[in-house]
Amino acid sequence: MTILTRWTIDLLEQIPHVAGERYEIIDGELYVTSHPHIRYQITAKRICTELDVWDEQTGLGIAIPAPDIIYAPDEAVTPDAVWVSRERFGRIVGESGTLIDSPELVVEILSPGKGNEERDRGKKLDLYSRRNVQQYWIVDWRNVMNIYRHQEDHLQFIQTLRAGDTLRSPLLPGFACVIDRFFEL
Repeated sequence: MTILTRWTIDLLEQIPHVAGERYEIIDGELYVTSHPHIRYQITAKRICTELDVWDEQTGLGIAIPAPDIIYAPDEAVTPDAVWVSRERFGRIVGESGTLIDSPELVVEILSPGKGNEERDRGKKLDLYSRRNVQQYWIVDWRNVMNIYRHQEDHLQFIQTLRAGDTLRSPLLPGFACVIDRFFEL
């Protein structure tokens, strides 16, 4: 009898998938999450919309909702949103249409549950840090954002934003948004 100790994309493709579930592999470990709460989806849409409006004015990049990022056979994730500069876009999109390298910005919106939160704040933070993501936003759809920036060879916590705070980023010159806009219905 063989005991599976490390998941890969090939193995994942061989098992039946349940509709509404998201499958991710981090360091060979399989993570399965259920389809997110509607408020979570609205928050992801709003973040992409605000980035799109800024992109239309600057032409600097593109926001993509829920893309697959396949770093390696045992590292494949689907963040809630990303932003990629136009300069890097062609270099990080693989032939299959998935991202094969890190976008500059990754956004994860916390799914309910302690395990999901620990994954986004721990495993994914470590993965994105190792893979040179320049900025990582962890968003709690209840009006809180934690901002991390790549400094000194890893993602470092920069600040927490709450309702009424304005998000600005050196990665996105001229971008400014009161974070409440991400959470409006």
